[in-house]
Amino acid sequence: MNVMYSHPRDLLSDVMCLIYQLGLTTTSGGNLSILDEEGNIWITPAGVDKGSLTPKDIVMVKPNGETEGLHKPSSELPFHRAIYEARPDLKAIIHAHPPALVSFSIVRKIPDTSALPQAQHLCGPVGYAPYKLPGSRDLGESIAAEFKNGYNCVIMENHGTVVGGSGILKAFQRFETLEFCARSIIKANEIGKAKFLSQEQILQFEHRENRLPEFDRQTPGSLEKQLRGDICRFVRRACAQGLMISSYGTVSVRLSKNEFLITPTAKNRRYFQLEDIVYIRNGSRERGKLPSRAVGLHKMIYDRHENINCIISTQSSNANAFCISGEKMDTRTIPESYILLEDIPMLPYGSQFKGSPAIPDALNAHTPIVMIQNDSILVTGKDLLETFDRLEVAEFSARSLISATHIGELTPIGESEIEQLKDKFLRKK
Repeated sequence: MNVMYSHPRDLLSDVMCLIYQLGLTTTSGGNLSILDEEGNIWITPAGVDKGSLTPKDIVMVKPNGETEGLHKPSSELPFHRAIYEARPDLKAIIHAHPPALVSFSIVRKIPDTSALPQAQHLCGPVGYAPYKLPGSRDLGESIAAEFKNGYNCVIMENHGTVVGGSGILKAFQRFETLEFCARSIIKANEIGKAKFLSQEQILQFEHRENRLPEFDRQTPGSLEKQLRGDICRFVRRACAQGLMISSYGTVSVRLSKNEFLITPTAKNRRYFQLEDIVYIRNGSRERGKLPSRAVGLHKMIYDRHENINCIISTQSSNANAFCISGEKMDTRTIPESYILLEDIPMLPYGSQFKGSPAIPDALNAHTPIVMIQNDSILVTGKDLLETFDRLEVAEFSARSLISATHIGELTPIGESEIEQLKDKFLRKK
């Protein structure tokens, strides 16, 4: 998506469609807006199906209050206008009723974004607006007051959430990340107790080095072009399946002993293009591109393990519930889970940062996956397809384990059955 050259009508309809497809709003719930350079507010309409919204449905509201469009603007226009007046730096607003954040709103709590470093970085602390009548001036003033205090994300008491950004895609990243964080905290508390990071720990996340030396590279060969396409395709697939969110996730694929491709930093994962992927050779990056801040860790893994040709480090809500709670994920549940995943160690937060050998040391032929507390799941494989398959199986297994807590006591496969699985499938490795 080329935001610079996209019309507000297209951006709003595309983002609302995405929010609806992700199950983060209902047919009638939620509204989005963009403030343009002329002071016009482009906003989603009242009473139109959010699941089939098109660009022609978007309404423009001029600074003098006149409207242009086929429909009436959202009834929540007053609080959009109030937020823009309170925060001139914000150019886009998302309001919706995503399930996890609504859960927080109806118990009158706010999610602690220090559960995940990028949630704290992207969303910051979350504001709280007391309940007011939907569509009222009082509601607008209540929410705007929180944004004026510097919050970019606000929980609306017994209602939902409002998120602002410098653009609609930035606002969406905050919105998706905040809901993901809230959902992960809830799930973590289902299997244990959610744990949170200190500000010192969160600062470590920001200080990872990815400004490697640069070099001018030759025209990519056919294999590299194919792998670039494969990476983009699997990243989009991961986002669609809830295995990755737009603000977090790194994929790399080895080209040769000292060369690999890796996804970039600070870009929306849903919209990666082939040219965004970064080529790394002998510890240097192709000129003009910034790789993921996990590039150093991925290089250490490739240097240590010649049998590993792909790495995915990501966050998916069920697997991340184990990361946030620190509880061990028992893969001895069904044969497929154990054969593909084996036992997954939980490593302490900080293992993923510069210079730590903890993750490369933990990985081996019988440990293709590790979990990192309050961070992510890291999956390896002989190629991209195997690695992605393992990620899917890990997330499905985590979901089943969390669901099992509600219906009975977990009964894993017995030791004798595990030995049979090892003999038939795993001891050949």
